[in-house]
Amino acid sequence: MVLTLPVAALLGLGTGLGLLLVAVGLTGRDPDPPGVDESSSWWSRFTSARGPVDRRRLAGCLAVGVLVGVVTRWPVAAALSAVAAWVLPQIIGPDGGHARRVARVDAVAVWTEALRDNLSGASGLEQSLMASAIEAPEPIRDEVTRLAVRLQRGWRLRDALQAFATELGDPTADLVVAGLLMAARGSAGQLGEVLGELAASARAKVASRQRVAAGRRRNRTSARVIVGTTLAMAGLLALLNRGYLRPFDTPTGQLVLLVAGACFGLAFWWLTVLMRDRDITRILAGVGDSADEPEVVPS
Repeated sequence: MVLTLPVAALLGLGTGLGLLLVAVGLTGRDPDPPGVDESSSWWSRFTSARGPVDRRRLAGCLAVGVLVGVVTRWPVAAALSAVAAWVLPQIIGPDGGHARRVARVDAVAVWTEALRDNLSGASGLEQSLMASAIEAPEPIRDEVTRLAVRLQRGWRLRDALQAFATELGDPTADLVVAGLLMAARGSAGQLGEVLGELAASARAKVASRQRVAAGRRRNRTSARVIVGTTLAMAGLLALLNRGYLRPFDTPTGQLVLLVAGACFGLAFWWLTVLMRDRDITRILAGVGDSADEPEVVPS
């Protein structure tokens, strides 16, 4: 056939990438060796922003692409299938990221209320922060525990709170930390009342996000219907009427398939933009840079 060599090249590339992933997985090496400056290259900054790559998921997507290439002998279909296997679960699957963000905001509200109660018991601010780690909510327990450990090790309260805000990376938590930073500078005032108002604001934000999520479920349902119908139609045509798809065996047909896939990709990208959370800008973004070398209170 006309596309025998391209398909063979695609399969060879997929096999090579699969072997590379197996080798990397067996060696257990980190993507970035310790001590490497992540700002040294654009690739390091990109991978740092995107987070670590799930190697098993990547291998599964490559396997899907290779399988589709073997069955259809269409290199464009193989590439589109691999990309779709990577992207579509985030669009049509459950919005786990939204659920985690809502859980963290709710946990910040619970922690803020507990901190307010500790302060009302005539405890100092540092003692209240360390005590709050005992029953901190699960979504932020690690961050609160590290905050308490830093205070126990002699970190200055300002540096510990700045590192805490950087780890949480949440605008709602920034508001709470900003109030605590003002208290650490001697501007405590009615800190207990302020924390209570911030906790109430966080709970209102949780309720608002839940309402927004309910509206976005309709978009995900529509995306599932579109994807399911498209895949079912393509599968039925491939099984029952292969001759109808024969024009795609030519280079021109592959180009048309690429254009169609690009149109679908653009539509799903726009759908992802519409469903993306648009949170307010963090007011304490970048404040943790000075916490890399904290000042320690002399004992």
